[in-house]
Amino acid sequence: MAVKPSRIQKKISYDQKLRELLGEYSKILVVFADHVGSRQFQSIRMGLRGHSVILMGKNTMMKRSVKIYAEETGDDTVLKLIPLLVGNVGLIFTKGDLKEIAEEVAKYKVGAPARVGLVAPVDVVVPPGNTGLDPSQTNFFQALNIPTKINKGTVEIVTHVELIKKGDKVGSSEAALLSKLGIRPFNYALIVLSVYENGSVFTPDVLDITEDDLAEKFAVAVATLTSLSLAISYPCLAAVPHMLVNAYKNVLALAVNREYSFPQAEKVKEYLKDPSKFVVISQPTTEAGGADLGGGPTAAMYKNEEVPAQESEEEDLPILDLFAD
Repeated sequence: MAVKPSRIQKKISYDQKLRELLGEYSKILVVFADHVGSRQFQSIRMGLRGHSVILMGKNTMMKRSVKIYAEETGDDTVLKLIPLLVGNVGLIFTKGDLKEIAEEVAKYKVGAPARVGLVAPVDVVVPPGNTGLDPSQTNFFQALNIPTKINKGTVEIVTHVELIKKGDKVGSSEAALLSKLGIRPFNYALIVLSVYENGSVFTPDVLDITEDDLAEKFAVAVATLTSLSLAISYPCLAAVPHMLVNAYKNVLALAVNREYSFPQAEKVKEYLKDPSKFVVISQPTTEAGGADLGGGPTAAMYKNEEVPAQESEEEDLPILDLFAD
């Protein structure tokens, strides 16, 4: 007959296991486990098998093992776990993607009845409809101020009834009614409270941030930095292109108003001197694709003149390039 390990042996075994897990895994989820049953835990462990390990235990034992591990290895970053070990919590050690593990854990929700004394995590609303209860139960509904009527020999609830508000304790009458109606209003699962990764601790909300969110926030930050840099005339990498363009505009304005010039200003000055040189006249065509010079303003421009050859359309026209060589 196998000898059961003593309490001290169990503690030693637990301490060794926790320290081994701390050395093997760098990613840990701290989860809240209130009202999660053993069968539910079994399902979660099966779902995470192969890449994650769930470890529950007394907070004092976990804190002690974490401290011993930090002293033996010199890794003080694990001490950040100690303030998180408060309440009915457990640890999920994983080598997988933290977001995927958190989503997998959230899948295992189990409906639970409203027990007397429990604090309601959500509002409980009883829908209208036939309850299937006999008319002798009418007094029970009246005691809870629930409007009913008798329909086909059974009690029927007339309107929606907010039976329990979130944060209130479940009373004996409310629990009895929900039990009679077969309503299991609460869903319980492991709730991720905190995330530990390579010495950093953060809330699970961070796991929902995508690369697109980061890119958007980065773009907003760069735009803000650029605006500030331009406002105070303090150069930075993001503002340099804008400063160069603004400087070029100032120099160009000076060159236009004076007889001073430089290569990049020649084309602009030429355009301001005679804009007609840069006008391109489009030749209208008929639906069949032939030229139509019978009327209209364009035809008048070509009256008594030969239509320019196709080659003239291909001549290079000056282009307003602010940064031309």
